[in-house]
Amino acid sequence: MFVASEKDRPMATKVTLTLQVNGEEHDLFVPVHKTLLEVLREDLGLTGTKHGCELGECGSCTVLIDGRPSLACLVLPVELAGRKILTVEGLRSGDKLHPLQQAFAEQGAAQCGYCTPGMLMSSLALLGEKPRPTRQEIREGLSGNLCRCTGYTKILEAVAAAADDPVSAANTDSNTAADDRQPNPDRCETGTDTADISR
Repeated sequence: MFVASEKDRPMATKVTLTLQVNGEEHDLFVPVHKTLLEVLREDLGLTGTKHGCELGECGSCTVLIDGRPSLACLVLPVELAGRKILTVEGLRSGDKLHPLQQAFAEQGAAQCGYCTPGMLMSSLALLGEKPRPTRQEIREGLSGNLCRCTGYTKILEAVAAAADDPVSAANTDSNTAADDRQPNPDRCETGTDTADISR
């Protein structure tokens, strides 16, 4: 009887997997080559995560995986068993915007809005690690996210404004209580700063 070797056996083209997205588990049957970006948008209907360059260069598809910013266009869902995925849709609590979303709206940080979901997710990760970031730390935290409309100033101001909001600090899984935070003389203050965010 002929027994096919491993290299002769056809590779599975689809796989069954469970993804935990925004606190909910989803059982999926998807092609093994499908990226997390494609699964989020096409299979789960979570279109807030945007198609951009699909090369890992623009940041528009940024999501958080176990609290860390990741580019969904470069990640395969088959690698994410047991991992916690957060997309921009997971920021809202019912009808209430997350303080970061509120700050972006109030500061006019979005124009076309295409980069905004990725900016929000990178900002959330930044404030989770550094609740009182300096202007330079905000620039560095968002350096992987490109915006072709705003010049970045309003985006920097929005993140700084959210950092001043004690509710925002509570919603970024920070271990530092808002009442215990000390003023940082080097922290970003809102104002006119036209420097390129990537510098």
